[in-house]
Amino acid sequence: MKSKRMNNTCIVKLEKGEEILKTLTAFCEQNTIRAGVISGIGGVDTITVKYYDLNQGKYVSKTFEGKNYELLTVQGNISVVDNKPFLHVHVTFGDSDYNVWGGHLESARISITGEIVIEVLDTTLNRAFDSEFQLNLWEM
Repeated sequence: MKSKRMNNTCIVKLEKGEEILKTLTAFCEQNTIRAGVISGIGGVDTITVKYYDLNQGKYVSKTFEGKNYELLTVQGNISVVDNKPFLHVHVTFGDSDYNVWGGHLESARISITGEIVIEVLDTTLNRAFDSEFQLNLWEM
């Protein structure tokens, strides 16, 4: 990973083999980012997305691998859970047949590059456990 910071904007270049959430979470921890907005594009060779099934009260995951997938959008936010950075990220991605999928990002390994922009917000955005949905939601 390589990065630049200009005022409240961080430009992050993810390298081949890096896992997106793990790398960005470590970046946020190292740079004391406690609230922000994430956007980006790139390429991955393995990606697991999930969606929250309200009836089951849990996430359901699906892994895609064996191709070079284009990350069409990486969109999300940064908040804090248990005093640690928490990244809530959604993605859309496509393959060489122009199939497109999307969902809540669980994990993804960079195949070529990841070009990520983080807008740092000058606050702390906490999440608290919501017993109805069994999720950590924004605490306002």
